[in-house]
Amino acid sequence: MRRVYGGGIAPVPGDGQSGSARTVSHRQGRDVAMRTMLRRALVVVTVLHGLIHLLGAVKGLGWAQVPALQEPIGGVAGVGWFVAAVLMLVTAGLVALRARGWWWVAAPAVLVSQLVIVTSWNDAKAGTLANLLLAAAAGYGYASHGRPSLRARFHREAASALAGAAQEGDAQAGNASGAVVTDADLEQLPGCVAGYLRRAGVVGQPRVTSFRATIRGRIRSDPAHAWMPFTGEQVNTYGSAPTRQFFIDATRSGLPVDVLHVYSRGHASMQVRLCSLAPLVDARGPDLDRAETVTVFNDLCVLAPAALIGPAVAWLAHDERHARAVFTVADNAVTADLVFNDDHELVDFVSDDRSTASTDGRTFVPQRWSTPLGGYRDLGGRHVAVDGQAHWHSPGPDAEFSYLDFHVDRIDYNVATLN
Repeated sequence: MRRVYGGGIAPVPGDGQSGSARTVSHRQGRDVAMRTMLRRALVVVTVLHGLIHLLGAVKGLGWAQVPALQEPIGGVAGVGWFVAAVLMLVTAGLVALRARGWWWVAAPAVLVSQLVIVTSWNDAKAGTLANLLLAAAAGYGYASHGRPSLRARFHREAASALAGAAQEGDAQAGNASGAVVTDADLEQLPGCVAGYLRRAGVVGQPRVTSFRATIRGRIRSDPAHAWMPFTGEQVNTYGSAPTRQFFIDATRSGLPVDVLHVYSRGHASMQVRLCSLAPLVDARGPDLDRAETVTVFNDLCVLAPAALIGPAVAWLAHDERHARAVFTVADNAVTADLVFNDDHELVDFVSDDRSTASTDGRTFVPQRWSTPLGGYRDLGGRHVAVDGQAHWHSPGPDAEFSYLDFHVDRIDYNVATLN
């Protein structure tokens, strides 16, 4: 077999994270602080806007004189001002609580507010600016979290995949021999792979039918482009038809970028949107199907090693530290080399069956792909790598470069729902 060597990722002594992970954490901290500041600013503006509307209600309903409002406001208009005030204050509360669907209250709030502002234009026209701000925020909220958003599609696809995996898992659980991983299951594996599974602590654990992971990191398209920090949520299921759903919330030049990868029944899609609205990439097709099959196999090896026991994986060659395998899903059969260290930990995964995509995702070029790994720790009852990178190996001047650094924060196995 071709010998492939990898040294893994060296963690920073004392903190359990790689240097890149610490850089990512710092950048993400700044992004979180910025988003928090913007959300609080929106809450303050909306509260003040609502309180100003109360002044119109006070005058229109005859509760008190309001010298600042020179134009007359009748009783009916006063009710309108009061309704607008209540809707604005409720909107502010929902935004502060990060409640989903807050834009459905903000929309009528803006509409009613603008209608009453028009009736007292000379006194209240400045409120139009606040309405424009709130309307833009509500539009973005709907685009980024509403039903048409990539985030919402991720939740729909993941929920459907988990429901299917749960049914298949129940069927497996009915067979006592298939409920948990045993030493007998490892006998069919190469020695280095069996050692890895024992080190991962899978023996005596339930077979893996799914996992949900939260991941953070940074990503870039090539060495000439700046890194984009991101947070991600991923759901994979295993069985007769493996699935993968991965949603990435990234930041480029201060602007949000949403990315969604979906893999089901051997077919893959990748969508990228700037500010949740402008489509940058909408890729699919046989080349992406094959490339994402490699990614699904990588996820299996790194995050769900117990799933290496199964008919989808065939072992071709191996020695004490290396194993070559073929992973088959539907019409896609991909090959990868797994590299282990003396502690029986997986430290690299290398495949020539993945392709790098063009900027618009329309063309693909086959290229060697690897994922050096390190920073092992116990998550979800398994001993797994939590730090890693993804490398392209090209024939050009940048023969090898890292385009992805990631850190796994949490893994839950055999989850039934997203909640």
